[in-house]
Amino acid sequence: MDIDYQQLRLDYVRAAEQDAAAPAHYPVIVVGAGPVGLAAAIDLARQGVRTLLLDDDDRLSFGSRAICFAKRTLEIFDRLGCGERMVHKGISWNVGKVFFQDELVYSFNLLPETGHRRPAFINLQQYYVEGYLYERARELDGLALRWKNRVVAVAADADGVEVTVETPDGPYRVRGDYLLACDGARSPVRHLLGLSSSGQSFRDRFLIADVKMKADFPTERWFWFDPPFHRHQSVLLHAQPDNVWRIDFQLGWDADPEAEKQPERVTPRIQALLGHDAEFSYEWVSVYTFACLRMEHFRHGRVLFAGDAAHGVSPFGARGANSGVQDADNLVWKLRLVLAGLAPASLLDSYDSERVYAADENILNSTRSTDFITPKSEISRTFRDAVLLLAREHPFARRLVNSGRLSVPAVLRDSVLNTPDQDAFAGAMVPGAPAADAPVRAGGAPGWFLDHVGDDFTGVLFSDGTALAPEVAAALDHLGHAAIPIRPRVVVPAGTAPRLPHDLVALEDVEGKLAQRFDACPGSYYLLRPDQHVCARWRRFDADRAQAAVARATGNA
Repeated sequence: MDIDYQQLRLDYVRAAEQDAAAPAHYPVIVVGAGPVGLAAAIDLARQGVRTLLLDDDDRLSFGSRAICFAKRTLEIFDRLGCGERMVHKGISWNVGKVFFQDELVYSFNLLPETGHRRPAFINLQQYYVEGYLYERARELDGLALRWKNRVVAVAADADGVEVTVETPDGPYRVRGDYLLACDGARSPVRHLLGLSSSGQSFRDRFLIADVKMKADFPTERWFWFDPPFHRHQSVLLHAQPDNVWRIDFQLGWDADPEAEKQPERVTPRIQALLGHDAEFSYEWVSVYTFACLRMEHFRHGRVLFAGDAAHGVSPFGARGANSGVQDADNLVWKLRLVLAGLAPASLLDSYDSERVYAADENILNSTRSTDFITPKSEISRTFRDAVLLLAREHPFARRLVNSGRLSVPAVLRDSVLNTPDQDAFAGAMVPGAPAADAPVRAGGAPGWFLDHVGDDFTGVLFSDGTALAPEVAAALDHLGHAAIPIRPRVVVPAGTAPRLPHDLVALEDVEGKLAQRFDACPGSYYLLRPDQHVCARWRRFDADRAQAAVARATGNA
């Protein structure tokens, strides 16, 4: 039986340092206990970084928030130790359908091939995601969680950050080497530092209705343009756990937000979709507008911004929470190395450049989605409707339909941390790409490739299944014991089990999909970052090149 996370109250506890004469010190202070802040704090603690997490509330999220969590985000949750629970509770889906007026235009499958551990998306209410992350956080040593602790002042200098925290027992001060602001779109930390976000606001309004009902709709994403039950506007339908359904109605800019939230206005809209005999109850109703915006930079000395505090997008495409969790995934391993003295502080500039690039990509796609969904002129509407009519019969037109291009992770092709290719490769696993998953067997136990990489640099050597040359085995072992280690993984074909030194892990490519997805042949070697992104690859393993690539990827080149 799940906890009712919307009603859960988190205990305020007076901290011991509130009675100390001098501010206590933590390597990292995280502000904001939403999905992004919790994910960052969990990852830091897992990797041995003592962390303080502050939140000004004493409850998790409630009402209509994020519900769509993408495959890449689920893989990050797997690494944090709570992905399985998310997927078990969530509604998994790969298929979407697009309707125009009263006809199905086409359907699409976001993950048509087999051999993936996680679906393209799950739908799961944000309060469950935060609840599961909170419970995972409580399991970790080195992570202090404090509720009803509101940051009211931030003073950053060359050596760290000092924050003043207001509590029910009065204020206290605490100091950190770095502060990570994950405190939402209205970010108090951003305001306290006199920083701002800029971008484009959209002149339209949307009604979100989360309704509880028993319905025979499939667990798919359905999007209607100009349906007969809501003419000249759009509607989106999503299933959630607990028989809750998310319905978005486009209203237009002239709609009165307060009036549209009233049951006498909402109920007829839902009955027009479901039928007048439909039985349902309301979980949450709200009217929203949105903007696509971001801060100019996400790093400001010792203060780093992530999630909605750094960038905001429209809800079309599920890019908000997903991109925020991926911000944390990108940042934490870099912070760990910098704090350990294994990388210069300038490595954190790559967090700014990589995630600004990802934010701009999300904003571009989100803006295009919004422009297609809400045409601002009759010419734009005529073009859109013509595209939808063509899409019924012609695949080329379907590429032009944009009902919210769904969240995919950024491929960081131009990152300064990548080692450019020297050899010819085909496929998607270019330097900067997040690593693809595939089924493997290790020590006779079935599993998944991504379970065996991450947290540290990982060197993946594809073998033909014969014994490794002694000098190769010795070099792999040596790299595994370097100051910044490269954990070795040897991928072998199905049905082979070479004898390896005890420190080397053999992964049996049981379906051949791993070699296929990485365009690998015997001898190919991939170097993966701690966040599971490819940063270098060669057709032949060379220990010196691998060490040089790690130096480049950690700012030590």
